[in-house]
Amino acid sequence: MSTTERPRILVVGGGYVGLYAARRILKKMRYGEATVTVVDPRSYMTYQPFLPEAAAGSISPRHVVVPLRRVLPKAEVLTGRVSTIDQDRKVAVIQPLVGETYELPFDYLVVALGAVSRTFPIPGLAENGIGMKGIEEAIGLRNHVLEQLDKADSTTDEEIRRKALTFVFVGGGFAGAETIGEVEDMARDAAKYYPNVKREDMRFVLVDAADKILPEVGPKLGKWGLEHLQKRGIEVYLETSMNSCIDGHVVLKNGLEVDSNTIVWTAGVKPNPALARFGLPLGPRGHVDTAPTLQVQGSDYIWAAGDNAQVPDLAVGEGAWCPPNAQHALRQAKVLGDNVISGMRGFPQKEYKHANKGAVAGLGLHKGVAMIVFGKMKIKLKGRLAWYMHRGYHGMAMPTFNRKIRVVADWTLGMFLKREVVSLGAIENPREEFYEAASPVSAAVVAKPSVPAEKAKAS
Repeated sequence: MSTTERPRILVVGGGYVGLYAARRILKKMRYGEATVTVVDPRSYMTYQPFLPEAAAGSISPRHVVVPLRRVLPKAEVLTGRVSTIDQDRKVAVIQPLVGETYELPFDYLVVALGAVSRTFPIPGLAENGIGMKGIEEAIGLRNHVLEQLDKADSTTDEEIRRKALTFVFVGGGFAGAETIGEVEDMARDAAKYYPNVKREDMRFVLVDAADKILPEVGPKLGKWGLEHLQKRGIEVYLETSMNSCIDGHVVLKNGLEVDSNTIVWTAGVKPNPALARFGLPLGPRGHVDTAPTLQVQGSDYIWAAGDNAQVPDLAVGEGAWCPPNAQHALRQAKVLGDNVISGMRGFPQKEYKHANKGAVAGLGLHKGVAMIVFGKMKIKLKGRLAWYMHRGYHGMAMPTFNRKIRVVADWTLGMFLKREVVSLGAIENPREEFYEAASPVSAAVVAKPSVPAEKAKAS
């Protein structure tokens, strides 16, 4: 870690905003002008719009993440968390992955913690739910779904089969609709290789408390998306919610009850709760309250942007806030980086203003919806053309040329080769087989010795 006397720019969070802001600052900064330090619990940034495709096996999971140390070679990258911030002393308390906490002084602060899954105190959700905010969850969901097909194919117990082949998704926004579309596509492909499992045996259920799905693309395209999913045999229940899911027994508010081993939670996001410990002014929903310059209200050395910030949307008008999406995050990060440099040099701040360019969503292979905005004109697309727009936009937005090439290569190979349908569920407990082999005495002879923590957890 640097012990330089140069001013320190501390970037809390290595997600979309943290990565792009740090890159912008490093690009605009003069040699030796400041030290840029990025702190994040993970050593990589995840491009979240590609999580559904990673879960379906269309993109390799490694290609959806960007290693921070490789992309930010001139920055300090600390793997850990910022637990608290003392604004009076300009000191952050760092909790590393291992070892004792320590204090890190800073001169300028960028808050880019992003968002976490928004959950509710639903009985059974914590024990049975699967989120879709990180690449680990996407890989886990893919392995889990294919494992359910393995179970169903290998048993004659109808109750076990029914529970294994029922998949419940809660949340009909981008994350929910895209994930159920991609996973249903994958399961339909995979069923061809299972003699005892057909698509007709599977049950896909999408639940949302709102009266429509995909609100981001407008009511007409949302309605088309709804009808498209229903034509594929997906049950959609709107204006309802999940009351409980204890032991996989899902009870919906409308009275429907199903048993399922797979409950995927994509019902929105909320700002990272760690913000409450930073002493920053927060909005009504927990976002950091910022000025149009992305400076935190009441401060001239702290900036915030992205999903954890409440940024005024000047393109819409008074009282509007920028929605939490990659489109705004990318552009906010660039303005934020420029403003940090300007603030450090004593120059005026620039206000963030960006008119919405539309929204795109993929609902599986060759299926999607897209709303593209040109000035006052809105172009609405659906089906294959919209899917091309979805892939084109996100392929360009994917950080770094390296990852762009790898993602396009995955897509190109997918045009000629069949989708992989192998489950690697064993990677979640890789030592189990070795433990069984290395056990000194067979369990049949004496009582089984105490199981390592990871095995106990898996069982």
